[in-house]
Amino acid sequence: MTEDAANDFAAYGAQLFKGELKSCLDTLEAALSTLRQSEAGLRLHGIEALRPLLVHDGCVGAVAASVLGAFAKPVRAILFNKSEETNWSLAWHQDRTICVKDRREIPGFGPWTIKSGLNHVAPPFDLLTRMVTLRAHLDDVPATNAPLLIAPGSHLYGRVAVNDTDKIIALCGTAVCVAEAGDIWLYATPILHASEKAAIPASRRVLQVDYAAEELPGGLEWLGV
Repeated sequence: MTEDAANDFAAYGAQLFKGELKSCLDTLEAALSTLRQSEAGLRLHGIEALRPLLVHDGCVGAVAASVLGAFAKPVRAILFNKSEETNWSLAWHQDRTICVKDRREIPGFGPWTIKSGLNHVAPPFDLLTRMVTLRAHLDDVPATNAPLLIAPGSHLYGRVAVNDTDKIIALCGTAVCVAEAGDIWLYATPILHASEKAAIPASRRVLQVDYAAEELPGGLEWLGV
């Protein structure tokens, strides 16, 4: 990433890497082929075929490494889909939890939740500001198929209280993250985002991966992918 692009990402909190995935799209499709891709959201762990793609010099992980550097590692992955059967929506929010191997009571970490049998915890918000989240698009996402909505620059406002969400969105405005199969969108993890129901539902598979470049304190360990 050039210095200008890095500055733009720091301010905007989002960047499109056009066609970045196309060289390995078939490999990614094969790695995910045994999964129930019709589900609305599937949390992924232990899929060996994914790991070479997600490491810092893999075709997916290199996008995260362009911001976080060579220590970037995938720490959580979810495969999302929308279709006529699973045409869901999601209100404006920030992602505020991480996935870890085991529960340990560490100051600043909490509350704890279990999602799909995996340990999740809300870390100190400052940790989230040093993470990035990418969305690798396996299908086209035109404006009619529920592209992600973001509030550009909202990641710079820290932890946004629910009652302040509308105010921050009004300040930042909104952007629509349309994509084609093979595109990767990279986001600052704490950016405010939302998703509407698709106006014309079609398969909209997105592999979402969180990345970090640091270890956790107090014996906590990232679950990883």
